[in-house]
Amino acid sequence: MQIRQVASAVRTIDRFAELCGVLIAWLMVPLMAAVVYEVVARYAFDAPTLWSFDVTYMLYGAMFMLGAAYALRIGAHIRTDFFWERWSLRTRGIIDAVAYIVFFFPGIALFLWVGWDEALYAYEIGELSEQTPWRPLLWPLKACVPLAAALLLVQGISELTKSLYAAFTGREFKAQA
Repeated sequence: MQIRQVASAVRTIDRFAELCGVLIAWLMVPLMAAVVYEVVARYAFDAPTLWSFDVTYMLYGAMFMLGAAYALRIGAHIRTDFFWERWSLRTRGIIDAVAYIVFFFPGIALFLWVGWDEALYAYEIGELSEQTPWRPLLWPLKACVPLAAALLLVQGISELTKSLYAAFTGREFKAQA
């Protein structure tokens, strides 16, 4: 595969992660609406809802999990910057590439596999939340785990490619538009 094809693939993956990040951020609107509605209903009318707590933790959980690939794309995950900044780009690339291959991909693949099984099982049995009397279905929330893992695996391919480029060339990968 030529460098142009690789650069094009990385650009496509990165744009996809950015688009997903924007779409997932819109979950903040119904999340805030549910919280505001609950606060007004509870404190202004002394009429708390049965559903607000469930909607809140499900939307927040979905945002947190599904936003992980976007966070990976923009470099928002935890890193030990104290050491990281002192290393050359080539050393960073080697460390990142090894970490992606040895830890990231196997771990995220496990999340995908187990998450898929759990979501499918929750769907098959019609599992309900035990948190509140409303008792919503849990499979949509549980389905966020394998979906988030799939998004992370795709973005991980882009990040591994960038790391390998840095490891071999000593330069930062810049996918030109």
